[in-house]
Amino acid sequence: MKKVFYCFIVFPIFLSAQINESDTLNLKASISITGLYQGGNVETLIFRTKTDLSFKPWKNWVFKNQNSYVYQEFSKEKADEDILSLNFLYLNPERKIYPFVLAFVSTNFRREIDLRSLFGAGATIQILNKKDNWLKLSVSSEYEQTRFSDTDFNYSEYDGSESINTLRGTIWANGKYHAFKKKIILNHEIYFQPSLEQSNNYRWQADVGLEFPIWKYLNFKINYRHTFESIVIENQKQEDKFLTFGFTIKSY
Repeated sequence: MKKVFYCFIVFPIFLSAQINESDTLNLKASISITGLYQGGNVETLIFRTKTDLSFKPWKNWVFKNQNSYVYQEFSKEKADEDILSLNFLYLNPERKIYPFVLAFVSTNFRREIDLRSLFGAGATIQILNKKDNWLKLSVSSEYEQTRFSDTDFNYSEYDGSESINTLRGTIWANGKYHAFKKKIILNHEIYFQPSLEQSNNYRWQADVGLEFPIWKYLNFKINYRHTFESIVIENQKQEDKFLTFGFTIKSY
């Protein structure tokens, strides 16, 4: 029997906390790094980073930025290399209802998306707004441009199109809740994003996390993310599911 050698190097996993733009702090920041290496019969390399930043550039305005980078390689073959940048500018986020503008930019190697950009605006209503428990609903509209590296799609009507552009509407539900004397924290970010022009062009995502505080700036976290995208390259699956375990580190 052949000798088998396995080598594991695991970097600490830091999943950034969900930032509430209505908080009174002038500056919030967090950074995350995830790494995994396995060598032997199956060689695996996974590297992920994420940053969260929220600050007040002017009175009554709050800018929030989230950036993430993912790289995955299996048996020296690249499986993922994705970039995502989410940017929001809020006006008077301490009020019950407040407006915002947004700009998103992303790439996705596995889904063969060379570049996706969204620009739009909307409004948020605070259903629950307490220090340790909050729930927000938002409605927005965006113009989206998505450029693909392949032109063979699961819906034949889009075949031959290098770029799919559309006007979208989005419904968001974001919240965070403390329970059992702050020993458990539940947070969620959920959205549904249909095209306002193409009935078969829509996507949704549910991101749910459970956190268990260890220290003021450190929580253990279990996170589950489920995504669905209706238009994909032919023979690709429309759904993705991620279950991760790690830690939250923050500056506040």
